[in-house]
Amino acid sequence: MDKEAEREAKRATHDLGGASKFMCEAVDVEPHELTEFDRQVDALRGVLGAKAVMTVDELRRGIEAIPEADYLRLSYYRRWIRSITDNLLKHGVITEAELRAELEKA
Repeated sequence: MDKEAEREAKRATHDLGGASKFMCEAVDVEPHELTEFDRQVDALRGVLGAKAVMTVDELRRGIEAIPEADYLRLSYYRRWIRSITDNLLKHGVITEAELRAELEKA
């Protein structure tokens, strides 16, 4: 395996810096308006942190654990809500049945 292939094989999904398949894509550096969803997810993360239910480190680890196909498909705050949901399930704050029931209402 050559050095570049070895480097890319070791990178984590979220570590896109220098990945050759992304090197030619322009980076959008313009500020983005937050959507209502974005603001709600950010607020939820803040409340969970303030209540000591979930730390920022847990949020980050959860985001980094998202499988690559999902990670690349999801927007920034959808990655956050995925991580938040996974953490709440892992800590027993919510059950999968409760989550499914709420999702069916939506």
